[in-house]
Amino acid sequence: MSDVLKVRNLKVEFFTDEKIITAVDDISFELERGKTLGIVGESGSGKSVTSLALMGLLPSSAKISGEVLFRCAETQPEVDLLQLSSKQMLQYRGGKIAMVFQEPMSALNPVYTCGFQLEEAILRHQKVSQKEARRIAISLLQEVKLLPSDEELQKQFLASPRGSQSHRLASFISQQKQAILDRYPHELSGGQLQRVTIAMAISCNPTLLIADEPTTALDVTVQATIIELLKELSKNRQMSMIFITHDLGLVAEVAESVAVMYQGKIVEYGAINDVFKQPQHPYTKGLLACRPTLEKRSQYLLTVADYMSVKVTTNGKLEILPEDPKLPPEVSTEALQQRLNQLTRQQPLLDVSNLQVGFPNRGAFGQTRSYVMAVNGVSFQVYPGETLGLVGESGCGKTTLGRTLLRLITPISGSVMVEGQNVAVLRGVPLQKLRQEMQIIFQNPFSSLDPRMKIGDAIIEPLVIHSTKNKDRQRRTIAGELLERVGLNPSLTNRYPHEFSGGQRQRICIARALALRPKFIICDESVSSLDVSVQAQVLNLLKELQAEYKLTYIFISHDLNVVKFMSDRILVMNQGKIVEQGAAESIYRNPQNEYTRRLIDSIPKGLIEV
Repeated sequence: MSDVLKVRNLKVEFFTDEKIITAVDDISFELERGKTLGIVGESGSGKSVTSLALMGLLPSSAKISGEVLFRCAETQPEVDLLQLSSKQMLQYRGGKIAMVFQEPMSALNPVYTCGFQLEEAILRHQKVSQKEARRIAISLLQEVKLLPSDEELQKQFLASPRGSQSHRLASFISQQKQAILDRYPHELSGGQLQRVTIAMAISCNPTLLIADEPTTALDVTVQATIIELLKELSKNRQMSMIFITHDLGLVAEVAESVAVMYQGKIVEYGAINDVFKQPQHPYTKGLLACRPTLEKRSQYLLTVADYMSVKVTTNGKLEILPEDPKLPPEVSTEALQQRLNQLTRQQPLLDVSNLQVGFPNRGAFGQTRSYVMAVNGVSFQVYPGETLGLVGESGCGKTTLGRTLLRLITPISGSVMVEGQNVAVLRGVPLQKLRQEMQIIFQNPFSSLDPRMKIGDAIIEPLVIHSTKNKDRQRRTIAGELLERVGLNPSLTNRYPHEFSGGQRQRICIARALALRPKFIICDESVSSLDVSVQAQVLNLLKELQAEYKLTYIFISHDLNVVKFMSDRILVMNQGKIVEQGAAESIYRNPQNEYTRRLIDSIPKGLIEV
C-alpha cells in the first residue's frame, strides 16, 4: 500500500522581537492510504502547528523548512506541498486535503445558513450547478447522519397521521431536507455542528482528512458517535486521516499508528499497540498514567513530572531525564464503602427537596405562557466532607442545578437547606452571609478572571466584598499563602491572568474560592478544558485541599472517569431529572438505568484494551 503523506524534517519557527520560537522541531512521519495516524501531546507540543503547516495555513511570518510529500492517487507523482505557491496550494487545500477544526461554532459563519456554507464549499471545488450542489449537500448530510436517509424519512411519514396521503410523501421529504439546510449554526447542537463541518470537509472526497481535536468540547455520547462516523467515512472512502488529540483513549480507538509530541518534537512513534503496551519514552509513560481509569481507584494520580525531569543544557537544548515513580496505592472497595458509611451517618450539610427550575416561554406581549423545565423535581443530600459527582450530557440540567444551589438562579419551587436555612427563599444580608460558606469553580478559568485585575486582587476580592475584618496587608498575606497552597509562587500576585497557562489560571480560581474558607464548593466542569497531565495535577490538588480544609464538593462533569476518581457518590441527570444515584463504584459496576449504561458504554475503551 502506497504512502499518501511523507513528512521529512519539518521545522516551523516564529520570529518575535525577543527571540525565535521553534514550534515544530525537525519531525518526520508517514501515513499510508486508508490508514489513520494519531498525533497526541499536551497544549503547546506543536500538534496544531503541524496540521496548519500541512494545510498551508500558517501566517507569512512563520519560517517553514523540510519536506511534505503528498501523493493524491497511487498513479500520480508526489508533490512537495511546501514548494507550492499560495495559488497552487488552493488546488489541494479543501479539495484533496481537508480539515475538521476543534470548535465547530468558530469554524462556521454565524450569519449564513449551514446549507449555504456547505453548498459554497462544493461549488468552490467542483464544477457543478447550484441545483447539483444542493443535491450533493443533502447527500453529505445524510452520509454524516445529520439528516435521515430517504427510506427513513419515508418511514417517518408513513408512521405519522398523514401517512395515508401518499401523494404528499415527496413534499414531506423535500421539506425535511430543506429545513436542515435552512438552519443557522446557533440552531444546532455541538455534535450536529461538528457533523456539518465534517460534511464540508468530505464534500470533495479528499484523500487526506486532518481532524484537529474534533471531539474535545463534546459530551461522551456525542463524542462516541463522531468517532464512529469518522472511522466509517475513512473505511468507506479509503480516506487517510490524521487525528490530533490529547486524549490517548480516543487515539487507541481510531488510529493504527501514533506520534507522541513534546516541545515540538516527536518523542515516540510507532504502531498503536506497541506504543501503548510498551511505551519507551518517559513522556508517553506519564501521559498514559495520568488519566484516571474506571477499572481501579488510586489514592492520587501520577503526572508527567513524576516520570521525567527537564533541564536546559548550556547550549539551550532541553535534556529529558527519566524518573522511576512509585505507583500510588489503590483504594479497596471495602475502604470506599467504609468511608461512605461514615459520611452518611452525619447530618446532611445540604438537603435539596423537590427542586424545580424553569425558564419562561413568553408570548407576544411578554406574558409567561409556559416554562421549559431545566431541573424538575430533584431531591438529594450532600454530607460534610463528601464529594458528590453529578454527571450527564450537555443540557441535562447539571450546571443549572449547581447555580441554583448557590442562588445564582432562583428556583420556581422546592427547598435547598444549608445548615437549617433555605437558600431558595433567602434574601439580602442573610443570603450574602451564607454565601461565604459556598463557592463555585467554573469551567473556563480565563473567563472567570477579570483580565484587567491582577491575580492578587482577584484572590482577595471576596474578602473585600464580604467586608472581612482583615486589613489590606493581612489580605495580601492571605493571597500569597493561598497561591503557595495551590502550588504557585506568592511573588506572582502582581501578574495578570493572560500571563499564566490554563492549569495555572485554574489554580488561581481555586485559591480565590478558598479565600473565605468555605465549607462547600461546586466544581462545574473545572478540569474539562485542561490537558490530561494538568488535569491530574488539579484533581490531586482538589483532593488534598478537601482533606486539609474539610471541604465538601459537588463535582459536575460529563467525564465519568474523572467523576468516579473524585466522588464518593454519583448522581446521574437526564432531562432535568435524577435517573440514578448511588455509590460511585456501584454506579459503574452495576448501572440500573439504561441512560447510565449508555454513558458508560460511550467511554473510549481502546486504552484499557491495549
